[in-house]
Amino acid sequence: MLEIIYKDEHLIAINKPAGLLVHKSAIDKHEELNAMHLLRDQLGQWVYPLHRLDKPTSGILLFASHADMAKSMGELFEQRILQKTYMAVVRGFADQAGCIDYALKPKADFKSDKKRYAKKEAQEAVTYYNCLAQVELPYEVDKYPTSRYSLLELKPKTGRKHQLRRHLKHINHPIIGDTHYGKGPHNRFFKAHFDCGRLLLAATALVFQHPVTEKEIVIEAGVDKDFQNVINVFK
Repeated sequence: MLEIIYKDEHLIAINKPAGLLVHKSAIDKHEELNAMHLLRDQLGQWVYPLHRLDKPTSGILLFASHADMAKSMGELFEQRILQKTYMAVVRGFADQAGCIDYALKPKADFKSDKKRYAKKEAQEAVTYYNCLAQVELPYEVDKYPTSRYSLLELKPKTGRKHQLRRHLKHINHPIIGDTHYGKGPHNRFFKAHFDCGRLLLAATALVFQHPVTEKEIVIEAGVDKDFQNVINVFK
């Protein structure tokens, strides 16, 4: 059963677990389970996914219960007037606050598309961040006798593919558990020391004006046990 964290006659939000696809994808053809079909079966009605979360990312995933609402919410996402907040654990001590304004080239999903995508121009991509906490652990993970990590709050203003993961790699603070953009020694350390092998990135808040009621909607989601065990280290 998926955790439903918001529901009215127009919208449904779930707290998507890490490792679950949003919908069926040719990129991951062997994976039979996805959030859209699970929620459809759980509610006994058709649902329309309004945005994406990467498979390894957990947190708030919003659906519309009918096509008209899907269209209205699609316009909000396109106009970038929703406020999205994420939480991430990254390698190193990050600045207390900052803005990553770094354009990103579109990424191809399939090898056959790489040549065509290589010709595409980089697109505007902006992410604001705040450092919530830092910790230095007495373990030699890479080339230093101790290892430093930061807990960040991330607020993307654009929605490019893998934006947060690519942006944090760009500023040399890759997200822990990121097998594509991260650092293997640190990923393996968190798996061995904290029994946490997931990507430490979660969508924790979503704020927007409801297209029908015109009220401000604030949706929040907690993190799973594995993520919380890591956060506790920062306390």
